[in-house]
Formats: sequence, C-alpha cells, structure tokens
Amino acid sequence: MACSHQGDVVFEVDAIGWAPSGARTALSLHHELDPARLPAANKGAATVGGHERTPSGRYVLATGLADEEDGLCQAITPGALKPRVTYRVAGWISVSVAAAPGAGVGGTTTNHPVHVSIRVDDGRCVIDGGAVACSAAASESEAAGGGGRWAEIKGAFRLKESPRSAAVHVHVHGVPAGVDVKVMDLRIIATDPKARFSYLKDKTDKVSLLVRVDDKCMMRQVIISSLVRKRDVVVNVGGAPAGASVRVVQLDSAFPIGSCINGTVIQDPAFVDFFTNHMDWAVFENELKWYWTEAQRGQLNYEDADRLLDFCDRAGKPVRGHCIFWAVDGDVQQWIKDIAAYDRDQLMAAMLHGRFFRDRLGDDVAALMFREAARLDPGAVLFVNDYNVECGNDPSATPERYVELIRYLQWRGAQVGGVGLQGHVTHPVGEIICDALDALSAATDLPIWFTELDVGEPDDALRADDLEAVMREAYAHPAVQGVVLWGFMQGYMWRQDAALVNSDGTVNDAGQRFIDLRREWTSDARGRLDADGQFKFRGFHGNYVAQVTMPTGTKMLKAFTVDKGDTPLILDMDN
Repeated sequence: MACSHQGDVVFEVDAIGWAPSGARTALSLHHELDPARLPAANKGAATVGGHERTPSGRYVLATGLADEEDGLCQAITPGALKPRVTYRVAGWISVSVAAAPGAGVGGTTTNHPVHVSIRVDDGRCVIDGGAVACSAAASESEAAGGGGRWAEIKGAFRLKESPRSAAVHVHVHGVPAGVDVKVMDLRIIATDPKARFSYLKDKTDKVSLLVRVDDKCMMRQVIISSLVRKRDVVVNVGGAPAGASVRVVQLDSAFPIGSCINGTVIQDPAFVDFFTNHMDWAVFENELKWYWTEAQRGQLNYEDADRLLDFCDRAGKPVRGHCIFWAVDGDVQQWIKDIAAYDRDQLMAAMLHGRFFRDRLGDDVAALMFREAARLDPGAVLFVNDYNVECGNDPSATPERYVELIRYLQWRGAQVGGVGLQGHVTHPVGEIICDALDALSAATDLPIWFTELDVGEPDDALRADDLEAVMREAYAHPAVQGVVLWGFMQGYMWRQDAALVNSDGTVNDAGQRFIDLRREWTSDARGRLDADGQFKFRGFHGNYVAQVTMPTGTKMLKAFTVDKGDTPLILDMDN
C-alpha cells in the first residue's frame, strides 16, 4: 500500500566511503550476486524520489568489533542536513556471528539490535536515526552463507538547529563483540510531507487489500473499487420538481476519534469545551487500571471510574476500554510484589496481563489472561496494545515481533480481536507508519486502533505537521478503525510538548490542524434536485440528516446512515 514521497537524498552510499569505528574494526567491500540472498525490496521504505529502489547487492562488512560502540561511520556533506526537516533513514543491514563456531546455527535464531546514529558537532550530539533487530542465523544455509537475513532499517530524525561544526557523521553500531555487521545501500532522505498529505487525500477514496496468491501466503497489492471512508449517495424524491433545494448534514463519523480523560480534566471548563466539541469517544486514563481500583488489597474503588462514566453519559460520548492492568514493575502495587513468589495460586488469581507477571509465571500466562477475560465477558473485543511498533526506532518492538506475539497468543487459545498501537511518536514519517500498518494488517487481518496518540515536538507548527502525518496515515488505511489521543491540553498531558490546547484554553497550531482535519473529514452537501428528482454527493461514512425544501416551502426531513459499500446508497425521501 505504501507510496513514497521523498525530497532530496542527502546521503547515499553503496559501499565505498565508510570508515571503521573502533580500534580493531576492519572493513571490506563485497558484492552479493545471488538474487536469493538479496533483501526483498519494499515499495514503502526502499524508495528514493518516489521510485522503488532495487537492492544493489554491494555492501560493506565490518568485522573485529570489540563492543557496542564499534561499527562503521561516514561523513555527511557539510550543510546537507537542515534544521526543521524530517529525514528518513533507509537501507538494509545484516549480521553474522564471527566467534564461537556453530553459534547461532542449526535453527537457532539470535537477534542483535543495530542502531544508526547521526553524530553532530564532532560527536558531542548523538541523534537516534533508527534501529533494527537482525537475526544472526535462522538456518544452516544462512549460516553457511555468512550470516542471517537482511533487515530493513526504517528510521527518522530531525535537527533542532544547524550543526555548529562541519563534522557530521552517520554511525552504524550496537552489536556486541564477536558479531559482524553488513550494510547495504544506506540512505538519508529529506521527506516531503505535503506531497504525502496530497496523496493520502486521494487514498481515502480507495481501499488497498492484500490477498493470498500462492501456497506460501505471499502477498500482492490489489486496488479495488470499494471505498475506505466515503461512498456515493443519491437523494431521490419521487415527483419533486427540479430545483428543489437540498441540504445534507453529517451528524457523526463512523471513524471515531477520541481522547483520554481523568477526574481532574473534567473539572476544567476549557478542557470540557474542546472535548465535547471535537471528540467522539473517551478512554479513562488510569481509573480502571488495577493499581487504581485496588491500590490496597481487598479495598476496591470504582467510584472514580463511575464519575467519569457519568460525565461521558451526560456528554453523549461512548467509552472505549483500555489496559486494565499496567504491569511495568514500577506501576505494580506493593501488595502484589509482597505476595511470595512461590504462591502461584494467589498471583494467578490476582492479575490479567503484563510483563511483571510473565516474568514470574511464564509467557503462557498472557494467553491465560485473554482466555479468562473472554470467559468472563464473551462480548468484549480484546486487543493487544504496545508502543513504538509504528516508529521504526525500537528493535524490540517491530511489526514482525508484534505479529509473532499475536500468533503465539492465538496459538495458545487467546481470542485476540484487535491490534492496539499506542502512538507516542516523535518526528513521524508517514511511509514508515504505513509500512507498519500494512505489515500488521496483512499478517493478522485484525482491526487496528491508535490507542494513545500524542506527538512530541516543542514547535507548535512542526507539531501540527507531525500530528497531520499520523492522523492522515491512520485515516487513509483501511485496517485502522479509530484513533484515541492521549490527552490534548497543556498541563494535563503525559508528554508536555504534545498539546493541542494551551493551558489558558487557546487552541495552538496543532489544535487548529486537528480541527481542520476533522472538518475536512465531515460531509456538508447542498444543492438542488435535477430533472430526475435526484441530488448526488459523496459522503464520509457516518450518520446524517437530509432536508429537501420544495418551492412551496414544504420541507422533507430524513435521517440516514452512510456505511461502507461498493455501490451508491439510494436515499428515498418518500419512504
């Protein structure tokens, strides 16, 4: 599905030009001629200037690395990197185990994180340019060929200010001693978000499906005529004279956009005003998490959640569920930690999900949580939920690893009904987000939600562009069914550089961009009946009301719903 819209390539190298980093690091140039050993080109992330980039086969091999800072580096042309521009890092990386003969061989997969850093001002400033998890060897044949699979790097970065010195380098590093690194076709590309936004506007009228084409479950892209967010509508009035006026107003959207709330924010009139006017749904920030509802053993507290639910009922906002248990060690109640490690029955009776519990009870406990939740509430749609999956900067949270987790849970009987992406992003790149959505959708065929979206950027104008980048990718992708913001008002947010509304209640640039997007995605049509007594328009999915006013002043009103469909919706005002 992904389509690349890039600006200038500011750094590109096939193999020549690299320098070793580390006292014992040695570099050598190689050319892979066997097509079967080349990385598979990805149309979303392996493109330059909007055209698919075919792997060259030329790579540099770094050996003799002594620690995680060793690797290979290369200078970037002075002045090539500009502040306030989002750059994308693309290319392929592979690793191989040099020490301990037989390590990583015979079906054993050893993953190693490889990082790309941008070192500015003689290395005094180090900027994260992305990371990837590389498999050292997944089979005997790969080991015999000198390494594991190629992994695609999908990173991004932005400079806050111009470098003070001309010394700017790209640095590839991160593997432990005894692991060799290969780098092929590494590039740094200036993104063109405005071109991407224009493309995504058109994309909302289409759907791109991934279908199986052979026994190996290979996927290919097929564009069909079904619509992602809009549908043709024909308002029909039998016997009405031509020229009768028609007004169609959309009341709500089938694509929910909401925000988290808590007991404090609903006391602020400015927060409540923006929430009620611009949000469809609510999520409770913490009030239904276990550490809140049972801070002390046996003392249950649902009063705070009930007050939030009452507020949402009065405001007419549906409430979406969220993580009930947050099992980061620092957020687990002390009384849980005090339960003796050997007392498995007590622990299992007192938890549902989280790493804290899997570390003590085994990985299968996560699937048990899903099975038990489904038994207690068979109607609930149960989601997995994780962070950094859409960012391309966390080797432990790639889409591929997320898919592995989902498949493992399903194999163990978990009824996984959807995929949650938290969406705590910084300088997002649309193509990287789209690649992640494509991978998750194709592999799982599950609905996807952004569950905690916020965009961290001190500059309001850049924050507006970043917010639009994520929102448009979500809205244009057929697998995404909703977006929840992790707050929107300064002073009430987990990330302080992510606000849409200032503390005094004024709407900043990012907030206005959000309002503009919501307005763009809301249909408001007006016109007159033609000679056949019809009025045609294209409307976003959701609930509507139509009014036809005859020349005599007689009015006809009708409520209707525009849902998904390949054929026009016929609205007969007479019935």
